[in-house]
Amino acid sequence: MSAETILELKDAKIYQEETLVLTDINIKIQKGEFVYLIGETGSGKSSLLKTLYAELHLKEGTGTVADFQLQKIKRKNIPFLRRRLGIVFQDFQLMTDRTVEKNLEFVLRATGWKNKKEIKERIDGVLEMVGLHTKGFKMTHQLSGGEQQRVAIARALLNEPDLILADEPTGNLDPETSQRILNLLINISQKGTAILMATHDYSLMDKFHQRTIKCEAGFVKDSTN
Repeated sequence: MSAETILELKDAKIYQEETLVLTDINIKIQKGEFVYLIGETGSGKSSLLKTLYAELHLKEGTGTVADFQLQKIKRKNIPFLRRRLGIVFQDFQLMTDRTVEKNLEFVLRATGWKNKKEIKERIDGVLEMVGLHTKGFKMTHQLSGGEQQRVAIARALLNEPDLILADEPTGNLDPETSQRILNLLINISQKGTAILMATHDYSLMDKFHQRTIKCEAGFVKDSTN
């Protein structure tokens, strides 16, 4: 895997327990690339994403994500892989009983940050990146859906990941907000973080043309091939 390659799967097969979901997967994503992941419900998109962050074990073929070998990774090393990744979910998964800043501080402390000044600077930095530098004191439930998703993206950026996996990040948002979120993700990719975004939103894809990987009939097809 070259220094610029963040993700590579070769002849990979993905299983949900004993059921083969996707076969013969050969994909490569470089630093700073933005790639859509599409496919019907049940086509294997979520299983592919779960394999990339090692929630599902890669049983066949080889896979490398941020220098970790998925087929060989030990359970104790999975947290270290996930520190190199940012994961953004459709439903935000924020803690509603605390402020935006406290949500972000929780993640930093859980991943080994201890210095209060450095924690504050990093939180301020990611909130600035997502346009929420004045909202850190707010409780998450006081924010709009689009703002909550921006917090989720800020959270994904905390440990300067090599790759962000975004699973339907605009699925619960109106079209205008969705466009803003996609713009934000594309800007992040242009600064060097690779992004793989699962989506059903074809109208967004028509506006923002990017490379596309499609899960269909048990196979993964790459628009660049």
